[in-house]
Parts: sequence; structure tokens; C-alpha cells
Amino acid sequence: MFVSFEGPEGAGKSTQIRLLAARLEREGIVHLLTREPGGTDIGGKLRELVLDTRSHMSAMTEFLIYSASRAQLVGEVMRPALERGEVLVCDRYVDSSYAYQGHGRGLDMAQLRAVSEAATGGLTPDLTILLDIDPGLGLGRAARVGEPDRIEQAGLEFHARVREGFLSLAAVEPSRFVTLNGAEAQEPLSEAVWQAVSARWNASRSRDQAGNAHLV
Repeated sequence: MFVSFEGPEGAGKSTQIRLLAARLEREGIVHLLTREPGGTDIGGKLRELVLDTRSHMSAMTEFLIYSASRAQLVGEVMRPALERGEVLVCDRYVDSSYAYQGHGRGLDMAQLRAVSEAATGGLTPDLTILLDIDPGLGLGRAARVGEPDRIEQAGLEFHARVREGFLSLAAVEPSRFVTLNGAEAQEPLSEAVWQAVSARWNASRSRDQAGNAHLV
């Protein structure tokens, strides 16, 4: 199963992914964590470039760098993990490009979707956990973690558009997205994430193996 985590800056994705991984470990579920941009040697170099505050690039260049990192990650890491039968958990995926470069930067969504389809070969998450948060609160959280990167420095209006982009994407695909309040306390939010993941896993395994494999 492929689970992606999405959300504005400071929504708590990294923390919730870590907690989900610990739960999967306790349940004996083989899993793999990865992230965008990054997850490979090439992706790591591209991540440094696209997030560097000294980098000056057009919105399309930004999107194509993310797409290049994504293409490498899908081919090198993600598809092999899924073929091995692992639960794949990715910190950001194509929906981030639609929210950030589409809604945030104003790039043509049809172009973004065409390039993303080519970069991923059509690989789509089975479940997307959207951690929603007010941009002001989220950016404040992010600032406490470290120096803001190039994307975090884009300004509150930009991040407000990004948030609305995520919410509109979730509204279009309610069967894939589960939207949770990223401002909620860590433990209740972690339990809500687990309930969403385990429900989707059980439904998937019931279809594939006639209900013989279930999470507890």
C-alpha cells in the first residue's frame, strides 16, 4: 500500500510519519519511509538546490526540479518497495506540486499533470493523509525548527494559496484523501492517522486475500 502525507509548512508531517512508522514496526508490518524532494542520491542534490535560499529560479524550473527528483525516486525506490509488498509512506508527492506550483505559483494545472504523469508513470497513492493547518501557525512552527528554506520564505499569501490548493484537491478526491487537523495534539492526531491507515490496509487486504490478513 502507498500512503502519502501532504500539508502546508509546519503541519507536523514528519512527526506523524515517524509515529506511524513506529506503529507499523510494532505491528510487524514491513514498510519503507521516503520523502520528496530527496530519497535518492540524485534527489538529495536536487533538494539542496530547490530549497537553497540563494537559488533564484522560475516557477517552472522549480516544478521541473521537483519532477526530476520524483521520477528518480519512483524508479529507484518507490516501485521496487511496492513490488516487494511493503507499505510505502512518502512525505509529499505530486499533490504538493499541484498545491505549491499550481495553486501557489499559478502554473497551468494541465501542464503540471501531464509532466507528473510522465515522471511517475501514473503511480498514485492509495491513501493521502492531508494535515491541514492555518499558514500563520504552520510557518511559526517551522521557524522554531530552523532557518526557513526558500519555499518557507515565499510569504503568507503564497502559503494561504497553497493551503487552499490542498483543500481543493482533497475535495475533488474524497475517496483518496483523509483530511485531519494538523493543529491537534500529537497523540490524538497520531491515533487518527493510524485509524485511517489501518482501515485502508484492511480494506485492501480483504479484497486481495479474502480477509485473511488484518492489522490489529
